[in-house]
Amino acid sequence: MTAALTPPTLQTLPDPIAANVVRARSRTRARLMAVVKADAYGHGAAPVARAAVAAGASWLGTTDVGDAVAIRAAGLRTPILTWLNPSGIDAEASAAHAIDVAVGSVDELETLLLQRAPAAVRVHLHVDAGMAREGCPEREWETLIARARAAHVDGRIEVRGLMGHLPSADRGDPAANAPAVERMRRARAAVVRAGFGPLLAHLAATSGTLTDPATHLDMVRVGAGLVGIDPSGRTALTGASRLTAPVVHSRAVAVGTAIGYDGSHVTTAETHLSVLPLGYADGIPREISRDAFVEIEGLTHRIVGRVSMDQIVVDTGPRRYARGTTATVFGPGGTTAPTIHDWARWSGSIAHTIVTGIGARVRRSIA
Repeated sequence: MTAALTPPTLQTLPDPIAANVVRARSRTRARLMAVVKADAYGHGAAPVARAAVAAGASWLGTTDVGDAVAIRAAGLRTPILTWLNPSGIDAEASAAHAIDVAVGSVDELETLLLQRAPAAVRVHLHVDAGMAREGCPEREWETLIARARAAHVDGRIEVRGLMGHLPSADRGDPAANAPAVERMRRARAAVVRAGFGPLLAHLAATSGTLTDPATHLDMVRVGAGLVGIDPSGRTALTGASRLTAPVVHSRAVAVGTAIGYDGSHVTTAETHLSVLPLGYADGIPREISRDAFVEIEGLTHRIVGRVSMDQIVVDTGPRRYARGTTATVFGPGGTTAPTIHDWARWSGSIAHTIVTGIGARVRRSIA
């Protein structure tokens, strides 16, 4: 009877998450929000949130209220802010679970106010700081702020924060961020004129946090940085996951063997091949350079032929690996295994797409 193999596994590593939070906190005096959108960039929202809070994050951020409720169900009581809310804001759930929500338009606020909630919903006013993607445009700030002020006075909402996004922080250039900082200054002045006291203002994400103190305001929002990605490329952070897969088949092949669909790679010497049960259905980029490799038993072996839906083939040279031998597809760095940044380079993409693209067939675990 053939022994069962350990399936492809994405392992989340809490220690690097904590180290990345500590690194970010060393760059700012502001509070730090750990943003765990997209299931914490594929690493698991609850475990990443726990590691980040233990390392000093004082807020959490999610895409929608449902994600925030799941974090509450996991036992975390840290303040949570949710924005985007693609299905709309659930006022009842927001109030019941003490979840702050961002409101970026008059229509969004009016829709929120039409709902009944067991308590005042805690709101952050979301202004467009120059991205034209989300947030209230400047010409409508006064209307939104006035309507929010009236609802705040009536006790229907509690306005607690003011937020925006930096459109050019990935450049790592404070001059590129200056227009957004100035817009936030004007927005803060507008809320003060409307009668609000100091609101918790936040603008910077990972790159702004690491490169430009002028963007920090009262709080910074670190998301990609939690899992080892500085989009500006200015700060070395540690990867927070390891993707492994077993060798499921090995064979010796002769010179001139065509490998995979269309024989896109042909061997130039006698060699051995190992097959790993991962493919583009699992998030392995289909288009990768010929430099792509995996690590097996401390050695690097190049991926050859096309990436298939469910498989990749590795040229292991003179070594033939036994079925079940573990290959590391990417790791946190510091070893011979490739990193998510290597995979981003090989596929002409960004590291974010590598970690968020790992599919549901890959088992998840926590170190």
